[in-house]
Amino acid sequence: MTMFLDTLARHCREQPEKVAIEFQGARPVTYGQLADTVKRTGNYLISLGVKPGDRLAVQLPKRLPFIYLHLAAVEIGAVFLPLNPAYPVAELRYFLADSGARLLFADSEQRLAIESLQRELPSLQRAIFIADDENWASRVAAYPAERAAPLPRDRHQTAMMLYTSGTTSRPKGALISHGNLSANIDSLHEAWGWRAKDTLLHVLPLFHVHGLVVALHGALHAGASVFMPPAFDAAAALELLCSRRFSVFMAVPTMHRRLHQLAKGRRFDLSHLRLMTSGSDRLPDDLFFGYQETFNVTLLERYGMTETGMNLSNPLHGERRVGSVGAPLPGVTARIVDPETEMPLPDGAVGELQIKGAHVFKGYWGQPEKTAEAFSDDGWLRTGDMALREADGYYTLKGRAKDLIITGGLNVYPPEVELALMRHPAVAACAVIGCPDEEWGEQVLAAVILRAGQAADESEICAFCREQLAAYKAPRRVLFVDAFPANALGKIQKSKLREDLCG
Repeated sequence: MTMFLDTLARHCREQPEKVAIEFQGARPVTYGQLADTVKRTGNYLISLGVKPGDRLAVQLPKRLPFIYLHLAAVEIGAVFLPLNPAYPVAELRYFLADSGARLLFADSEQRLAIESLQRELPSLQRAIFIADDENWASRVAAYPAERAAPLPRDRHQTAMMLYTSGTTSRPKGALISHGNLSANIDSLHEAWGWRAKDTLLHVLPLFHVHGLVVALHGALHAGASVFMPPAFDAAAALELLCSRRFSVFMAVPTMHRRLHQLAKGRRFDLSHLRLMTSGSDRLPDDLFFGYQETFNVTLLERYGMTETGMNLSNPLHGERRVGSVGAPLPGVTARIVDPETEMPLPDGAVGELQIKGAHVFKGYWGQPEKTAEAFSDDGWLRTGDMALREADGYYTLKGRAKDLIITGGLNVYPPEVELALMRHPAVAACAVIGCPDEEWGEQVLAAVILRAGQAADESEICAFCREQLAAYKAPRRVLFVDAFPANALGKIQKSKLREDLCG
C-alpha cells in the first residue's frame, strides 16, 4: 500500500508547476506551492506545541487555510478534526469536549462565541482565529519548508477523527488511520480511473468525508487539478460544467436535483465529463433517468459511510444500474446477513450489509463499547444498512435497519414506499417513517412536500400507493410539510422526523 501523503509528495516533486487547487476568484496554487505551504504550516503547528496524536480541530469555511491545515496536521502525525462551520455553540462545545482537542482554528466571526467556551474546555489550550482575507502563505512564510528529520508515521496511526451524524445517539468520533485513507483512495483510483489530466469541479463541503476524502484526496492522489467555487450554486455549476473544462464532478442527490430543475426541460450535453457521481443519500429513480434525458449522462451511484469512506460502486465501464449502488470496490468484501443471527443470506434476500477491508476505521474515540458493537464476532463491520445482493453481484440498499418498519409482523422498507410516492405527479419529495401504533406495532407514515402549484390530499396519496403496493406497505397517514430536517449534505434525518411527527 502506497501512503496517500507519499503519493502527493511525488506529484509535488514531479509536476511542481501544475495547478493543484484553484479557488474561484483566487490565484491558482501549483503542486510545488502546495508542498511548500503545507511543510511551512506543519512547522508552524509544531511551533504551537502540536504533537503526534494531538487532536487539531478546524472549523473554517471552504478555503485554502482549511486544506493547508488538514494536509499539514496529517503529515506531522496530528489527528485532524474537521467541523461544520454551521455548528452552533452547543454542538461545538460537545465536539471539542468529547474529542479533547488541544487546538482550534476557527473563523474570526466565531471569536466571541468560542472565547466564551474556552473556560468550559480545559483541554482546549488555544483557539486561533482566521479572517476572511487571511493570506495563509504569508502567515507561515517565516517557518522552514523542510524538517530536519521526517516524523514517524505508519498505516495504523490515526490521521483523522470524523464525527458520525448521530442519528440514534450523540455523534461518535470515528478514528480513521493513514492506512484506511490510503486503502480507500487506492481502491477508488483503480475503480474510477483517476488520472493526472483530470480536472475536478469540487462543489462539496470540505468538513465531510465525501468532499474531503473522496473528492479532494482522490484528485490530489492522481495528480489532477481541482477547481473550487466557495459554495454550491446550481446556475454557476451548470455553466461551469458546460464549459468543457472539467472531466469529473461529484455531488449529492440534492445538488443533482437542483441542476436538473434548473434545466427546465432544456437539454445540455455533459457527456464530455467522464465521471459524474452521486452519493451520501439514495439517488431517486426519476433523477437517474432525468439526467440521461437532460444531460446525456448516466450518473454513477456509489455507497459509503463515515467509518469507511467508499465501499460499493457502480462500474466506470459497464452497467450503471438504476436503484443499485453497484458491487464492492477493489479490496472491499461485502456480505448480507440475518441481522439477528448474523448468518449469511442467499442472493435476493434482504438483510444487514456488512463490510470488511483495509479501509474500515479503527474504532470510536473513547467508546470501546460502541466500537465492539460496530463489529461482528468474526470482524465484519455492521453498517446498519439493510440491503440485498443480486445474483450478478450488484447490491441494492433497502434503508437503515433502524428505519425498518414492522407493521402487523410484516417488514416494510421505506425506500420502496418512497419510490411509489414519487410516482405521484404532485409529490416533489417524501420521507417514510414508522410511528408507534397500539394495534399494529407501527404504522406507515409519509411526510410529503408537494410540487409548487400542485394539490393532493391524504386520501388521494394513500389510494395511489395502494394501487402500487401491498396494502400493509401503503401509508396509513400522510402529513404535508414544507421541509425536512436534514444534515449538511441535504440527507433527511429520519430520527428527527420521527421525533417531530410521531409524538
